[in-house]
Amino acid sequence: MSQDPSSRTPATPTAVVTGASSGIGAATARRLRAEGYDVLAVARRADRLEALAAETGCAVLTADLTVQDDVDALRAAVQERFGGDLTALVNNAGGAFGTETVEAGRPEDWQRMFDVNVLATLRVTQALLPALRAGRGGDVLVMSSTAARIAYEGGGGYTAAKHAESVMAETLRLELAGDPVRVLEVAPGMVRTDEFALNRTGGDRSRAEAVYAGVREPLVAEDVADCVAWMLTRPRHVNVDLLVVRPLAQAAQHKVVREQR
Repeated sequence: MSQDPSSRTPATPTAVVTGASSGIGAATARRLRAEGYDVLAVARRADRLEALAAETGCAVLTADLTVQDDVDALRAAVQERFGGDLTALVNNAGGAFGTETVEAGRPEDWQRMFDVNVLATLRVTQALLPALRAGRGGDVLVMSSTAARIAYEGGGGYTAAKHAESVMAETLRLELAGDPVRVLEVAPGMVRTDEFALNRTGGDRSRAEAVYAGVREPLVAEDVADCVAWMLTRPRHVNVDLLVVRPLAQAAQHKVVREQR
């Protein structure tokens, strides 16, 4: 980890942001730093994390959250850095892999999507709930997707994983009722980032670019980070259960306005 925590006062809010090496996770770490949070950014790619730390002053931890030993290391890092008092956990790590139909889908892709979207969120939330209950109370924020609200062709594995992640958030909110912990969910629609569509298409850049072709102003990572910051900074008695956010050009999963070129 980087950054000396000695400058943090007892009133400084603290946050863990997973999947912080790029896209929405990196944008969220930047935004929460600007909001005054002491941020621990977590991801697998150490070089990108170190660049983020140099840019923002956040602390970083290299970890694969599908591995329990790495999740245990994250729990220890939170205890060491924040004294076990965590204000916010942003469960952003995830991803989509493959666009095949259910009939043609590869089980290994489905397994990977459940591992990184569902089980990683489960592992991290379980590990950090004691720190979120401590002190001032805290927030569990789950980054789901509009894919968690509706199914579409070629998205079976991803929609299944995101539905599961969303239901986990709904269930956790019921189970924590009476605790000083809010459970929040952001469900973004079309967000143009450097890697999401590229990873989903197996690195096929032309297919990835086609996802956004003709769409005027798809969301960008900073738009979603803005939503996250707004939700986390509401008064403690305000729980924003679910925020669905899409670009103006996307009225629904299957209704996207594309300009002719």
